[in-house]
Order: sequence, then structure tokens, then C-alpha cells
Amino acid sequence: MVTYVPLANNINSNLEISDDGWLSLARRCPSPNFNQRPDTPISLVVVHNISLPPCQFGGSYIEQLFTNCLNPNEHPYFAQIAHLQVSAHLLIRRTGEVVQFVPFTARAWHAGQSLYQGRANCNDFSIGIELEGADEIPYEQVQYQQLAKIICGLKKSYPAIAEHITGHSNIAPERKTDPGPAFDWSMLSRLLDQESQL
Repeated sequence: MVTYVPLANNINSNLEISDDGWLSLARRCPSPNFNQRPDTPISLVVVHNISLPPCQFGGSYIEQLFTNCLNPNEHPYFAQIAHLQVSAHLLIRRTGEVVQFVPFTARAWHAGQSLYQGRANCNDFSIGIELEGADEIPYEQVQYQQLAKIICGLKKSYPAIAEHITGHSNIAPERKTDPGPAFDWSMLSRLLDQESQL
């Protein structure tokens, strides 16, 4: 059974990161799918997308997947993925709600086999942020706003990520396509610039 710990989740809330790696504006839904990071600085943000069932939004299926509670009999697609042990640090829903599964201090299992600028095993040094969405469906403005706000907050704790924000498709191009052509990188860049000036 998934246990939720409700926290402040307003786009206007102050963003703080606790010493143990939890985001102040996120609702906590702890995942068992993580382990200890190696002794290396966090230096990358990886943007993903996810929707369960594919291209359908809302509901608790993403939380169920990341907490190993997804019922394979509820949808034909779920039978293919219910056995997976995966997680991300954060999920940004289409409403702007932020859910955190793994503290930033830990190694979430989001990137899989991956390579970034010659460095393999991106889970070791990255933060994985899922957007509720699909490759070809435009994302919501509030998702970009939350993502920019979170990344700017993360930069204060992990300054090495400042120039290292990428998509899952860029670190695993033969396996993954997300966040897809619908993701507007130029919009994220503009919002990051705006956030950094606040």
C-alpha cells in the first residue's frame, strides 16, 4: 500500500531542500527503488516523461509503479512493466503538483544504461525529474514553471548542474525518446533565466 505524506505543494511556495535531500514543496511518496550514490558530486539533471497507461493522465499508477505496487492485471500495458524496479527523484504532474520518491542524496533508478559526455551510469551523478506527459503531447505551462523553479533551487545546493540539463533521449538515444519533440527546451531556458533573476 502506498503511503502519502502531504506537504505544501503550491507553485508560489518557497523552495527549500533539506539536509537529507527532500524538497519542501513536494508531496512525499517514498520509493524503495534507490541505493547509495558513489562518492561523486551531483552534476546533471535528466528530464523524462511518463504516463500510465501511455498517453493517459491522472490517477495513481505512476506512484504505484515507483513503489512496486502496480497491479499487472489492471491494464494490458501494466503486465509488461509491473515487474520493473524503477524510480525518479521527482514527478511533476500536469496540474503542477510535485511528488518526490527518492531524496536527492540517494541514487534513484531512472536513467538505466546511459552515457553523458563520456561518463557512463548517469544515475550515479544525476537527478531524475519525470514530467507527466508523452513525447507528442504538449506539456502544460505550469509544468515548465515548476521545472524551472526546481532546477534553480537545485543549482543552489548542487551548483555543478548549472550547465548540465538534458533529456533521457540524449543519454540513452538507442533506448529512449523522452521527453520527446513536444518538450520545449527554449521555453525551459527562458524560464530558467527568469527564475535566476528573481
